[in-house]
Amino acid sequence: MELTPTALALLGLLLAAWTAGAVWQVVNSMERSRSARSARTMTRRLTRMIDDSPAVPLLVKADGKIEGPERLASWLGLRKLPGFLSELDARDAGMTEGDLEQLRDAVRRTQKTASPFRMVVTPRGSEKSLALRGQLANAAIASGGAALIWWFDFSESQGELSRLRSEKARARNDFAALVGLIEAAPMPMWFRGNDMELQLVNSAYVDAVAAKNAAEVVEKQIELVEKVDGLSAAQIARQALEKNLPIERILQATVGNQRRTLRVSDLPLGTEGIGGYAVDIEELEEQGRAFRAFREAQRSMLDQLSVGVAQFDENRRLTFANQPFKRIFALPASVQIELPQFERFLDMARDKSRLPEVRDFPEWRAELAAWFQAGAPIEDAWTLPDSTHLRIVGQPMPDGGLVFVAEDRSEQLALSATRDTLLRTRTATFDSLFESLAVFAPDGRMQLWNRSFPAIWGLTEEWFDEHRHVDDLLDRIANRLARPAQRKAIGDVVRAATLDRKQRGGRVVLSDGRTLEFGGVPLPDGNGLLTVMDVTDSTKAEEALRERASALEEADAMKTRFLANMSYEFRTPLTSIGGFAELLQSGVAGDLSEQGRDYVEAILSSVERLSTQIESVLDLTQSEAGLLPIATEDVDLLSFLTHVVRSREDAIESKGLTLDLRGDKSAGTVSADRRQLGRALGNLLDNAISATPESGRILVALTRRKSGARIVISDNGEGMKPSELARALDGYRLAGAEGNGGNGGNGGKRGLGLPLARQLIEAHGGRLEVQSEKGAGTTATVMLP
Repeated sequence: MELTPTALALLGLLLAAWTAGAVWQVVNSMERSRSARSARTMTRRLTRMIDDSPAVPLLVKADGKIEGPERLASWLGLRKLPGFLSELDARDAGMTEGDLEQLRDAVRRTQKTASPFRMVVTPRGSEKSLALRGQLANAAIASGGAALIWWFDFSESQGELSRLRSEKARARNDFAALVGLIEAAPMPMWFRGNDMELQLVNSAYVDAVAAKNAAEVVEKQIELVEKVDGLSAAQIARQALEKNLPIERILQATVGNQRRTLRVSDLPLGTEGIGGYAVDIEELEEQGRAFRAFREAQRSMLDQLSVGVAQFDENRRLTFANQPFKRIFALPASVQIELPQFERFLDMARDKSRLPEVRDFPEWRAELAAWFQAGAPIEDAWTLPDSTHLRIVGQPMPDGGLVFVAEDRSEQLALSATRDTLLRTRTATFDSLFESLAVFAPDGRMQLWNRSFPAIWGLTEEWFDEHRHVDDLLDRIANRLARPAQRKAIGDVVRAATLDRKQRGGRVVLSDGRTLEFGGVPLPDGNGLLTVMDVTDSTKAEEALRERASALEEADAMKTRFLANMSYEFRTPLTSIGGFAELLQSGVAGDLSEQGRDYVEAILSSVERLSTQIESVLDLTQSEAGLLPIATEDVDLLSFLTHVVRSREDAIESKGLTLDLRGDKSAGTVSADRRQLGRALGNLLDNAISATPESGRILVALTRRKSGARIVISDNGEGMKPSELARALDGYRLAGAEGNGGNGGNGGKRGLGLPLARQLIEAHGGRLEVQSEKGAGTTATVMLP
């Protein structure tokens, strides 16, 4: 069958439509497939997002059934999510009974009124905090009035909120405490705003400026600190704020009614303002001044000590050294300017040879440096190369420093050696003395004794080794005394020497007949010395001497009587003879022949000579007996000596002698008996005239000395031997013996001339010295006071 073009066209259109429909269907199917895949992917993504979200949904239907993820069961501590809301309380897990009842009431209210709710629950046995937000579920989610509850785990947020709340409370309390502390602070404190105006002050500030209250201070802007160098307190505070650095200064301010030293500090407080406080350091300053004065006084005192003292600080630097320390270690004066380290000080001392010689000096120096860390004082002894002995003491200080003390003990050691020598010498001296010695302490015990002390009492030396008490000694020697009661006298002497510090003595007789003399002497060290001596022989000799003295006294008395009698017996007959001879010479008995007159002249000459001899003998005897009368007067020496010389002018001219008299008025006067001194000088001059040969020479010299006058009479006669001179001075040379024996024998005229002259000169307080040499002459020197 043949189709028409119209049919073909229709058929083509139909095929095209069918093809287009098929294509559209295929395309639509592919689009739906892509939408389904996209929906599944979105569902999985949303489900995953819900599972990973911090909130978990729970759908509660009208009949109480619940739907939700298992993650909510783990939050509530359940093994799995139950089917009904009432089953969320598992007694040992899940929600508590009260929270569950509150949740059910809120769900019922939401289902009825569509009002949302919020609540917070804590599962049983858990510290989680769960926040619940409930609302009516959308009809697309569930129909029939279901409620949708979102569960949020805000445990961390709750902990943070709790922490913030506690911190807020603590900060509030701290702020209140800080305000109270500032208010109660004993030091003035204040706060300034950005405009540097006072905004807050404490009570101490109010009291310091003598204001009524803090409001008055803020209102009137009363400053505690005055201007210093033209800058006010506010200007200083502004500088601290601009530099954002605290400023501290020490200045004077009036606090109350007193002028005090304050340490003022301004502290920037960010953008809020600036705070400040003032610390009263007046007492600290006074203590500082007192400490500085004490330190200066201490160092001045240390300079006066003989012990060397040096101070090193915690950095081992020399801060002070007194003069003895510098002298001991030969330190230069620059050490007070350039303070050396301890090790450097040792090096300097070593260079001056003021340290002991050691084998390893660095190691030894390190050992000394360890003294800074020592826990106790360290003492050492150093011997320097020049034999100086030092006692070294290192005293560690609490601040880490060291006090170094050096004491020169050379003199002490020398004194100690000398003391030991003296002790040994004293012991040897004690043992070598004839006296028996014992030293007793104030308590009565024996300290020392020599070897003869036990022997004199008849005791053994071993008995004394126990340093016996004086009472024990007295008990032991009581039976050796002739009178035992005398032991008390010995004890009293020991007690007087030790306790009363008085010197006493006594004498005891032993039973064997010996006589002991004892004495107590107080010693400078507080002890007492008891000396005992056997005076038996001296006692016997004393008795003999006493008897002899009595005999001599009797003989002296007899001599005195004899001299008185002899003076009368000699002079009376001699005077009678001379008187009768003068009567005969005057012709009373008639004229005499030439030979008779010669006899009478011879008698008168002999009477004169005998009178002189008798007078010399009597004067010499009285002088030796101390009975010679001396009547002193002021005597001009030059004129007096001239008169003595001129009275012997005839004798000098008869022998053709030359006499040289030397002297002047400067010799002055002396207090003397003119007659007796004239006899003494005349005897010396007569002896010189007799001893000088014809045409000889005699010198008489008068000089003044500081202690008196000196008269020298010398001749160039034959002189005398020493033995002859001794006999002449003792008066052994008799008249007419040995002819002219020089200036001592008086040439056969006066054998008593020299002894009498010496006695007369000594009676005037003077002294006679005679020097003679055989063949060279004799010199007599008279020294008068």
